Amino acid sequence: MFKFVAHKKDTLNVSDRWTFGTILAFGLVGLLASFALSLDEIRVIQNPHAILTCSFNVILNCSTVMQTWQAHVFGFPNMLIGLMAFPVVITVALLGLSGVKLRWFYLGANIGFFLGALFAYWLFFNSLYAIQVLCPWCLTVTLSTTLLLAAITHYNLLENNFGFSRAHEAKFKQYVIQGYHQLVVASWLVLMIVLVFLKFGTALFS
Repeated sequence: MFKFVAHKKDTLNVSDRWTFGTILAFGLVGLLASFALSLDEIRVIQNPHAILTCSFNVILNCSTVMQTWQAHVFGFPNMLIGLMAFPVVITVALLGLSGVKLRWFYLGANIGFFLGALFAYWLFFNSLYAIQVLCPWCLTVTLSTTLLLAAITHYNLLENNFGFSRAHEAKFKQYVIQGYHQLVVASWLVLMIVLVFLKFGTALFS
């Protein structure tokens, strides 16, 4: 039989506190966005012509996006995935903040966060180029999944949970410590904003 053992630090360093604090914050943001989308979905079901609080104009319009097939990829509203997934994210954050060290759990979280971000960006690019309408709450989820993936990857690289050799471990730790990891994430987010403005321009504010 396998014995499951959790190791706990006596103190949590500042880096880990910031990392899991970020995961907690954006787990809560993602859950809030998913909950708001669920309420809006109910309103749209009750009245397809309902004007939602997240529908600002023809470009930023949750209602339009909700009525596309991309909003129900698996046969049910996508936001239900968020309602199930983000509580798990919050659990990961709370375990991390408590100082619990579970290598395979955090690696599993990294995979889960990656899949969540991948799905969010699939929806983002569909909204941008196929539907050509953006959902503000969906954009909030996309931002959250991006920062969640960045945070858990940051942690796993510093802890060498990926099991790299000593030489590679030192390189990755230096890469993270010097801030290149954050620079890549910031550059990616700026690129996404640029793509949105290139697509819609001033119509975003009309």
